[in-house]
Amino acid sequence: MNSPAVSYKNHRFPPQIIARAVWLYFRFPLSLRMVEEMLLERGIVVSYETIRRWGRADSTLKPAAIPIIDRPPFRFEAGHHSNQ
Repeated sequence: MNSPAVSYKNHRFPPQIIARAVWLYFRFPLSLRMVEEMLLERGIVVSYETIRRWGRADSTLKPAAIPIIDRPPFRFEAGHHSNQ
């Protein structure tokens, strides 16, 4: 089943920036404000609220950003018991 193409019509930013911001937010454990700061360091001024709206509207990027689940747990995560 093909998903509909994402339309970036009437957006202020190029599709590459929107896709990168949404990918960063869903792929890594970053807050919206952290993504906002990362883009600001690159000279891209965008609010965290805009990134949130992009993420809600662009559901096609979410499945590609989530394969982080199939990894072994870090030793400090739940389920790790150490007697040391």
